[in-house]
Amino acid sequence: MSTEIKKTTSLKGGEWLVKQSSPFETFIPEEFTEEQKMIRDMCDQFLDIEVMPILDRIDNLEPGLMKSLLRKAGEQGLLSVAFPEEYGGLGKDFVTATIVNDNLGAGHSFSVAIAAHTGIGTLPILYFGTPEQKQKYIPKLITGEWAGAYGLTEPNSGSDALGAKTSAKLSADGKYYLLNGQKCWITNGGFADVYTVFAKVDGDKFTAFIVERGTEGFTQGPEEHKMGIKGSSTVQLYFQDCKVPVENLLGEIGKGHRIAFNILNIGRLKLCAAALGGSKRALSETVNYAKTREQFKQPISNFGAIKHKLAEMATRIFVAESALYRTAKWIDEKEHELMEAGKPFNEAMLGAAEEYAIECAMLKVYGSETLDFVVDEGVQIHGGNGFSAEYNISRAYRDSRINRIYEGTNEINRLLTLDMTLKRAMQGRLDLMGPAMGVQKELMSIPDFGSEEETTFSKEIKLVANLKKAILLTAGAAVQKLMMKIDNEQEVLMNIADMAIETFNAESALLRVMKLADQQGESSQQLHIDMLRVYLYDAADNVNKSGKDAINAFAEGDEQRMILMGLKRFTKAEPFNSKDARRRIADKMISEGKYCF
Repeated sequence: MSTEIKKTTSLKGGEWLVKQSSPFETFIPEEFTEEQKMIRDMCDQFLDIEVMPILDRIDNLEPGLMKSLLRKAGEQGLLSVAFPEEYGGLGKDFVTATIVNDNLGAGHSFSVAIAAHTGIGTLPILYFGTPEQKQKYIPKLITGEWAGAYGLTEPNSGSDALGAKTSAKLSADGKYYLLNGQKCWITNGGFADVYTVFAKVDGDKFTAFIVERGTEGFTQGPEEHKMGIKGSSTVQLYFQDCKVPVENLLGEIGKGHRIAFNILNIGRLKLCAAALGGSKRALSETVNYAKTREQFKQPISNFGAIKHKLAEMATRIFVAESALYRTAKWIDEKEHELMEAGKPFNEAMLGAAEEYAIECAMLKVYGSETLDFVVDEGVQIHGGNGFSAEYNISRAYRDSRINRIYEGTNEINRLLTLDMTLKRAMQGRLDLMGPAMGVQKELMSIPDFGSEEETTFSKEIKLVANLKKAILLTAGAAVQKLMMKIDNEQEVLMNIADMAIETFNAESALLRVMKLADQQGESSQQLHIDMLRVYLYDAADNVNKSGKDAINAFAEGDEQRMILMGLKRFTKAEPFNSKDARRRIADKMISEGKYCF
C-alpha cells in the first residue's frame, strides 16, 4: 500500500478531532490474539448451549434460573475475566473484557443480567472498596456465588442522579447508617445478594453504601412488567430505617458522584459492545431468513431492496466495531501507562476510562442506535413473521429499545459529548482553539487546486479531515456566538455531537480498512473498502445536515452564508455508486449465511 502516514503517539481523549491518527497504531479486531479468539468462542458457545434454548423460560422469570446461569458463567470464568488475580479473577486486559461483553451481548435478558452483575454490580466495590470490602465481596461476586446490583435511580431522579432523595443518617450509637428512601428500575434487584446504593448523608452529602440482602429495614417490590428484556429482574428497593453497618460505607462521604459517574464511563463502552453482539446475531438470523423465505418463486435475498437493507445493517455494525475496539485499546494502553507511573489498579482503570469518557459517550449512542436499526430492519425483512413471537427477531426488537435509555439516555450522552469536549478545551487539556482558528483562516484563503498524489485512500483521508474541519467550524462559530448561553441550546449541542459521532466512526472505519489493506493487500479488501465508502458517502451528507441545522439556529445574514459555504466545502464527497457496493456486501453475507465481516 502506498499511503504514507507518519507515526504518532497515543492520542488523549478527544484529540482525534484535532490530530491525525495512524492506521498502524490503531487496534483492529482482526488482531485478536489466539487466547482472545478462544474466549470469544467460549462466549458464543455459552449462549448457544446455555441461553438461547431457554429464552422463553428466562423471559417468564422462572425462579432461580437467572442466578443459576450466572453461576454457570462464573464456573467457566466468564464473570472474572477482567478482575485481578488476587481476588480469584483471570486478570485479563480491557480489550479481552470488551470481547466478552461483545460476544455475550446477543443473549437478550441474560446479557443484561451478566453485564449489570460484572459492571455496575461489582466494579464499585472493586474500584472504591476498602481492602476488607474487596476481600469479602469480590471473590464471591466473580464466581457467581453472589449476584450484584446497583441502586442509583429513583422515581423522581433519572438523568438527574444527584437529585436523589434517599437519605442516610448515622445512628445514635455510631454503628449504623440508617437509610430511608426508595430506588427503582434496579436490574438484578429481585435476586441480588449485594447492592451498591446511593444516599445523601445529612441531606446533602451524596454517598455510596454496600447493602446486603436481608439487612434489617431493606425490602424489595414485585418484578416490573416491561416492554422488553422481560427476563431481566427489575424491581424497586425500599429502605425504612435500613441499618447499614458503618464499615459498609463505600468510598468517602460526599464523594458518591465519583463512583456513580466513573462507573458509567466504563458501562457506556460495555453497552456498545453488548449492542454490537446483539446486532451481529440479529443480522445473521435475518440473512438466513431472507435466504429461505420465498416470494415470487425465489428467495427474497435475491431482491435489491432486501440486499440494500442487509448491506446497510452490516456496514453500521462494521463501523461500530471499528470504533469500539479502537477505543477499548486506548483505554487499555492508558491503564497500563498509569500503572507504570505508580497508580494502583483501581485508580489506573478509572483514570483511563475518564480519559476517554467522550469516546465512551459517543460509542453508547452509536452502538445502541445501530442495534435499534438492525432489529427494526430485521423485523421488516421478516415481514409479518417478524411480528410473531415464534421468531426471535421480535424479541430482539423489544429487547433493544431499552439501550437508548439506560447508562444515560442518548440525549444526555450527546450533550455530554460536547460538554466534556468544551470543558477540556477550557482546562487546557485539549487544544481546540488553534485548529478552529486554522479552519477559519483556511476559509478566508484561496483554495489550493494543486494536484495531490492519488493513492487508494487519499480521497477518504481528505474527506475525514474535512469532516473534522466542519465540526471545528460549526462548534467554533457556535461558541463565539452563544458563549455562556450555549448550555441552553441543547439542539445545537446535539447537532454538533451527531457530527462528531459520524466523523469518529468514519475515521475509525478508515483506519481499520487502511491497516487491513496494508497487512493483507488491497485486492483482498474490496468488501471492506465498499463498507467504508458506503458509510463515508452517507456520513458526509449527515454531517452536512446536522451542521446546517446547528448553524441556522444561531447565525444569520452574511455570517450565516459564510459559515454555510464553509460547511458545504468541507462535506463534499466524491460521486459513488453505493448501490453496487451494497449488493457486493449483501451477496457475501448471503453466500456465507451470516454476518461475516
